[in-house]
Amino acid sequence: MTAVTDTLLNALEHADMLEIDGLHAFEFSLDEDDNLHIECMDGRAAKHWAFTIAQIQAATFDPTLQSWLITGDSGEHRLVLMEAFGGDNDEEAEHEDA
Repeated sequence: MTAVTDTLLNALEHADMLEIDGLHAFEFSLDEDDNLHIECMDGRAAKHWAFTIAQIQAATFDPTLQSWLITGDSGEHRLVLMEAFGGDNDEEAEHEDA
């Protein structure tokens, strides 16, 4: 999904799903300052991560594992960005116009 020349910030803007350290994040977002916020559940425990724009810009892409390494206040983390596939209801809308 991610080309080696992409930046993590660019990849995040186009990602639909995110995995951090093997956990699927149910919520991730970039705030108005492009800081990254990630939330996920590990069993019954909610986990939260926050990364600054400087940490995002310093992240490196690992082409072998197709993931990003980012270092935050809590150490190094591996991010896997994914795109979701979805269906459109365009066909149904076309039939309504007929």
